[in-house]
Amino acid sequence: MNQTQQEPPSLLPVAYGAWPSPISAEIVSKGSVRRSGPKQIGDHLYWSEARPHEAGRVALVAYDLKTKTVSDVLNAPFSARTRVHEYGGGAWWNDTKGTIFFSNDTDRRVYSLSNAIAVPLTSENHDWRFADGTVHPDGWQVCVREDHSADSEPKNELVQISQAGEVATLISGPDFVSTPRFSPDGACLSWIQWSHPNMAWDETQLYVAAVADDGTLGEHVAVASGSSICGADWLQDGSLVYSDDTTSWWNLYIYDVATRTSKALTALDAAEIGACGWVFGTQRWVEYTEGHLAAVITENAIDRVVTFTSGGESLRELATPFCAISAIAATSDGQLLVQGATPTEGEHCITLDLSTQESIKITEPPLRLDPRWVSQAESIRFSVPSMAQESAAEETAYAFYYPATGPHQGLNGEKPPLVVLGHGGPTSHTTMSLKLKVQYWTSRGFSVVDVNYRGSSGFGTKYRNKLQGNWGICDVQDCIAAAQFLASQGKVDPSRIVIRGGSAGGFTVLAALATSEVFAAGTSLYGVADLTALAEDTHKFEARYLDSLVGPYPERKDLYEQRSPLTMLDGFTTPLLALQGSEDKVVPPAQTEMITDALADRGVPHSYILFEGEQHGFRKSENIIRSLEAELWFYGKILGFTPHDEIEPVEIRGEQ
Repeated sequence: MNQTQQEPPSLLPVAYGAWPSPISAEIVSKGSVRRSGPKQIGDHLYWSEARPHEAGRVALVAYDLKTKTVSDVLNAPFSARTRVHEYGGGAWWNDTKGTIFFSNDTDRRVYSLSNAIAVPLTSENHDWRFADGTVHPDGWQVCVREDHSADSEPKNELVQISQAGEVATLISGPDFVSTPRFSPDGACLSWIQWSHPNMAWDETQLYVAAVADDGTLGEHVAVASGSSICGADWLQDGSLVYSDDTTSWWNLYIYDVATRTSKALTALDAAEIGACGWVFGTQRWVEYTEGHLAAVITENAIDRVVTFTSGGESLRELATPFCAISAIAATSDGQLLVQGATPTEGEHCITLDLSTQESIKITEPPLRLDPRWVSQAESIRFSVPSMAQESAAEETAYAFYYPATGPHQGLNGEKPPLVVLGHGGPTSHTTMSLKLKVQYWTSRGFSVVDVNYRGSSGFGTKYRNKLQGNWGICDVQDCIAAAQFLASQGKVDPSRIVIRGGSAGGFTVLAALATSEVFAAGTSLYGVADLTALAEDTHKFEARYLDSLVGPYPERKDLYEQRSPLTMLDGFTTPLLALQGSEDKVVPPAQTEMITDALADRGVPHSYILFEGEQHGFRKSENIIRSLEAELWFYGKILGFTPHDEIEPVEIRGEQ
């Protein structure tokens, strides 16, 4: 019998955006487990896991090096999370005997954890938040405490917690403190502090003080100041190592307590060892054996690992599979623990043998994807307008471009739509590592460009400072330029470009839609609509952030009004999807409600979804799923395709 073989469904032309994809929103949610802080304690490796499927609970997990088994050591309802600075980090720490201490999210108390049994240490006080602890050899500890008991701005201090749970203030006065660390013998304490209007990446001070027998501190000796100092910790020989960007690149320095002198350990001039202090506990170097260090070097937003000695011997690069590294630590036998992600695999942890450079996986990525569906990033650079008034020369901005990828092809003559991503912060950067939220789009026939606009970290201090006074200008120009660059190369459909971003990235979305006609639609996730309102109503950590990004407030209130999307509505005609958490303290819901109400008054098509119980960033599975699916449906409605997925429609107000 004569049979006609049909073309496999995977090869049939399908409209871009409507490709059937195995990377569902549910898969993205399952793969959004965030691991942090791998550390060896005895015969176990420990790390924390933020789990969307447990309503965002942060568990502590142990890997038994002998049996090669994984188990939870902190069970529900406990959650090792802190909300100091709202962004948290540094929510657990340990002593030399193997006892873990953690800040519990629900009651804000510090607990001790031994044999999977949690015992409260501090008294219950919901006005207190603790983070970034360090334990003295005698058993007492020092933490950052954020005190919300007053009606005014919260107070950030270093406090001593006794073994009986009594809390006493050690350092008070600076607006912010972080990174308390004891020297190995407990004789000295180091810490970093800074005050308004500076952020941690602007100007900080590093101090050291002698520790008396009763735990009080002696003379506060300034080690470094006037630049951005971060990542300070002690070597086994009692020297203090820290990152400093005084050369316009974060390099490592070593401080001798006896002579009170510092010297450079590295002299990088096109890469750096350091990171913006958005969260506590970020460490970019480690001593793996006495006098021998390993560090994460970042160059053009791409990470690699090097080793060197405390005597300043030359850097030696190590081979790892990672392009983005979130944590580095040492094992008890002098090897390295490295946690990171590759262009094709999500975050996982390896041990790295320093003699053979052999790596062994300790944890697997949250999910494995069929390679046919994985879009790998291409690093691109493109020209953008110069902000220097005396120069008409162009500058350079950077991005990672992900082409639409899958076993499908588009319709004849069709080019893929483009999703432009603007990262949050804005003083942070995106990486070229595998991100499921990017693959969600590329596997459906969208191309994606993830922009490291001027002002991003990962490119040195001078590039990072280009956003000072220029927020709402450089970031917007660079997102537009990235889209136009790809369109000019014929890679994407210039009539079907959308822009999305969260927090500071949401502000970029709103400002771009209000000032340009490049985009067919946009999605703002908890984005800023009114800079004046944000300056008057946000949390302490970022209360003066806009002084550098826009100008001093209220002296330059005119700039705040000029740059606010809410005051540029005459040019705002592009459809907008707005997504917001009801309990967001960083960008309050009022910001989103102001812009959507204004668009409603003007008849601009828009949708607004408020997620009850969510804070800054979505942590619950059901909300991650709904937000992604709603966004896909919204783009389909605006761009003229029907998603393959079955999605509950979104109400569009102002629709013509």
